[in-house]
Amino acid sequence: MSAIMSHAVEDIHVYRSSIEAPQKTVAEFFAGIGLMRMGLERTGWRVTLANDIDPLKLEMYRGHFGGVEDEFVLGDIHALAPSVIPDVTLATASFPCTDLSLAGAREGLSGKQSSAFWGFVNILKGMGYRRPPLVLIENVTGFLTSNKGEDFTQALRALNKIGYAVDAFVIDAAHFVPQSRQRLFVVGIRRDSKSCEAPSGTCGYFESSARPRALAEFISCHPEIDWSLRRLPEFPKRNTRLDDILEKLPESAEEWWSVDRVEYLLAQMSVKHRGIADQMIAKRRWSHGTVFRRVRNGKSMAELRTDGIAGCLRTPKGGSGRQILFSAGFGKVRVRLLTARECARLMGADDFKIEAPLNQALFGFGDAVCVSAIEWIANNYLDPVVAQMIRGEALFPRIVQAA
Repeated sequence: MSAIMSHAVEDIHVYRSSIEAPQKTVAEFFAGIGLMRMGLERTGWRVTLANDIDPLKLEMYRGHFGGVEDEFVLGDIHALAPSVIPDVTLATASFPCTDLSLAGAREGLSGKQSSAFWGFVNILKGMGYRRPPLVLIENVTGFLTSNKGEDFTQALRALNKIGYAVDAFVIDAAHFVPQSRQRLFVVGIRRDSKSCEAPSGTCGYFESSARPRALAEFISCHPEIDWSLRRLPEFPKRNTRLDDILEKLPESAEEWWSVDRVEYLLAQMSVKHRGIADQMIAKRRWSHGTVFRRVRNGKSMAELRTDGIAGCLRTPKGGSGRQILFSAGFGKVRVRLLTARECARLMGADDFKIEAPLNQALFGFGDAVCVSAIEWIANNYLDPVVAQMIRGEALFPRIVQAA
C-alpha cells in the first residue's frame, strides 16, 4: 500500500511540474524535415528532442533550423532508450504510413515500417511516471480502416493501457492550403491521480466536420475504448488557389518539358481529360492544373485536376509520385514538375530554407505534415487543454450525444 501511495505522490509532482513550466515543450518522433515543429513553434511550443532514422531528412531539418546537434537523435526509434527522453509536455509521432495505405501491401501495424508505432508506445511506456501529459499522433486516413479497423483499435487500446484517454479527428490540408491532403490525428490526454473522473463510458454519436461519418461510427462502435472527445470549431475557409503558390519561371527555364515529352503526356490522358486539356489550351488566358500518372487496367494514364487544388503530395518513389504542373492558354501548353518551393508552399511551409536537390526535397515534403494544420491543432486543441491543466479544471467530462 505504501509503495503505491509513494508512486502516486511522485506521479502527481512530475505531471504538474511538466505542464506548469513557463514553456510548452515537445519531444518530436518521426521528425522528418521538421514541419511538425514549424507548426507547433508558431504557437509558442519548443522542441527539446527530435528523432528520425533518415539522415537526408536530418540534413534538411538542420538546413532550416540550424544547429540541432543537442536535440536531434538520428536513429531507429526501437533502439532509443526512454531514459534519454527529457520531461516534456507533448510527444508527437508522425509514424510511417506505408503499411497503412494503398501504396503499401496493407500489412498494417505489423508491417516493416508502420510497426514503428510500437516503438513510440514502448518509449512512452518506458518513461513511466515521466510520460508526457499529451501525445499527438498523425497518419493517413487509411489507418482508420487498416485490417478492417483492427489496427486503429489496437493502437488506441495501447494508448489507453499506458494511461491515455484518446480523441481522434480528420483534417484536410485543403482548409488551409491548395492541396488535398486528408490526415487522421489522435490526441492522447494522460489520466492522472489528480484528475480522477471516471472514464467517459459509452459515447454518443459525434459526427462533425472534424469527425466524418466513418470516424464517428468507429467511435460509436467502440465504447470499450477510453475516449475523451472535445468539441472542435469549424475549419477556416481557404483563400488561396493553386495559381497563388506557383513560381513564375521564364519560358526558357530548363524545368519546362520538351515538346515531345508534353505530347507523350497528352497521349496518356483519357478522352475526358484530354478534352479538358484542349479547353484550357484554347482559352485566351493561362490556367493551371496538376497531373498524376496512375496505372489503370495495367496502363499508365495521366489524370488532370483543374479545381484550383493540387493533389496530395507524395514521396517520389517512381514516376507516379511526382506531381506535374500543367499550364495552358493562348493555344500553348507548358508542363513541368512542381518545384520544391511550390511543394513547401502547399505544405504551409512557405519560408522553409531549401538547399537540397529536387528529389530529396520532394521526398521530404511529400512525407511530412501540413504546417498550417498543426498550427490549427495547437491553437484549438493543445493550448486549451494545457491551459485547463494549469488551472486544474476537469479534463474528462462525460460525453453526451451530440444534438
